[in-house]
Amino acid sequence: MRTLPAASLWRDRRFRTFWSAQGVSEFGDRITELALPLIAVTLLNASPSQVGFLTAAVWLPNLASLFIGAWVDQRRDKRPLMIAADLTRTIVLLSLPAAYWLDALTLGQLYAIAILAGTAHVVFSTAYASFFVRLVSRDQFMEANSKLSATRSISFMGGPAVAGVLVQWLTAPVAIVVDALSFVFSALQISRLKVTPADHEVTEESLLRRSREGMRYLLKHPYLRVSLACATTVNFFNLISIALLVLFASRILELSAGTIGLAFGIGASGGLLGALAATPLTRMLGAGRVIAIGAIVFPASIAIAALASGPIWVRAAALGAAEFVGAFAVMCFDVPLNSLQAAVTHEHMRSRVSGAFSSINYGVRPLGAIVGGFLGTWIGVRETLLISSAGGFLAVLWLLGSPILATKSLAGLEPPEMQGGGAPPSEAPPALHP
Repeated sequence: MRTLPAASLWRDRRFRTFWSAQGVSEFGDRITELALPLIAVTLLNASPSQVGFLTAAVWLPNLASLFIGAWVDQRRDKRPLMIAADLTRTIVLLSLPAAYWLDALTLGQLYAIAILAGTAHVVFSTAYASFFVRLVSRDQFMEANSKLSATRSISFMGGPAVAGVLVQWLTAPVAIVVDALSFVFSALQISRLKVTPADHEVTEESLLRRSREGMRYLLKHPYLRVSLACATTVNFFNLISIALLVLFASRILELSAGTIGLAFGIGASGGLLGALAATPLTRMLGAGRVIAIGAIVFPASIAIAALASGPIWVRAAALGAAEFVGAFAVMCFDVPLNSLQAAVTHEHMRSRVSGAFSSINYGVRPLGAIVGGFLGTWIGVRETLLISSAGGFLAVLWLLGSPILATKSLAGLEPPEMQGGGAPPSEAPPALHP
C-alpha cells in the first residue's frame, strides 16, 4: 500500500476525483430517497404497509451481501465492478420516468426498481471496501472517512431541498432522471482512477466456502462482532421510522413536498457538523464513547418529530430539528466505527467481511421497514415512530464490557492475525464485525 504524508488528501488528485464522484452521486440519491416514496404515496395511493414494503425492497438485496462479497473478493481489480454497478443503477432508474410517460407505472415496478438498484448498490459497496484502502493510506482513514461523510452530510443539506423543488416542478418520476445522470458522472470519474489492486489471493475454494469464512471471521473478531450487534440494532429501529417518515410528514404533519425537502435539508446540516466534529470528539472522549453516544442519540432523535403539533411552521421546525440531531449523531457513530473496521480487518478479507457484515447489518433493514409498515397500520404512524426512538438504548447494551467501548484511538489496532507473525486468512482465528 502506498505511503502518503499525513493531511495530504486535499492535494491528492485521485482522492479528489473519487470524492467528486461520490459527492455528485450522493446528491442524486437524495432525490430518489424523497421521490420514490412520494410516488408511492401521491401517485399510487400506497398504504403504510405498502410504503414499508417499498423501503424493505430497497434493502432486501443486502441479505445476499455475504455471497456477493465473497464473489467480489475473487476479483483482483474492484474498480470495473464499481463502474458496472453505477451504470446498472442508471439504466434501472431511467425505466421509472419511461413507465410514467407511458402511463404504465405500478407499485410492482417500484418494488423491482428498488431491488435491482439495491443489488447494484451492494456490489458497489462490497467492492469499495477493498478499493478504499488502496486509495488512501492507513494513517488517512479517519481523514478520508470524515471528508466523505462531510460530503454525504452536505448532500443531505442541499439534496432534499432541491429534490422537493424538482418533485413539485417536474413531478417525482421525472426528477429521478437527475439521480440516474449522477451515476453516469460517478462511473466516468471512477474510470479515470488508476489504483493499484491488492495482491490477488489465488484460491480454488468455492463461493460457499469463502462466504462461510467471511462470516466466521466476522462473528469471531473481538471488535467486529460487537460493532455488528450494535449497528444492526440501530439499523433495525431506524428503519422502522425511516419507512414511514415521508408518509408521516406528508399525511399527518400535512407538509408539502417542498417543505419536507427544506426541513430535511436544513436538518441535515447537523450531519456536516457531526462529520467535522467526529474526529476532534474522538480525540477528546475516545472512539468507543463517541460511538456509544451516537448509537443512543441517533434513533432517539426521531421522537422530536413524532411529538410535533401546532402551526405548520412548528411541525416543519420539529421535523428539521429531528433531522439535525439525528444527522449529527449518526456521523459521530459512523466515522469512528468505519475507521475502526478498516483498521482491524485483514486485507484479503475486506470484501468478504464487508459482505457478511452488510448481509446482517443491512439485511435487517427490510425487516425493520416491514415491521414499521405493519405497526404504522396497526397502532398508528406517530406511535410507531416513538417506539423506534427507543432502539438506541438497546443498541448500546452490546458495547458494555466490549473492547470497543474501551478504545480511545486507532493507534496500535491491527487485524488479529497480523499480530505476532500472521497466519493466512483461512487459518486465522475467526474475528468479529460491528
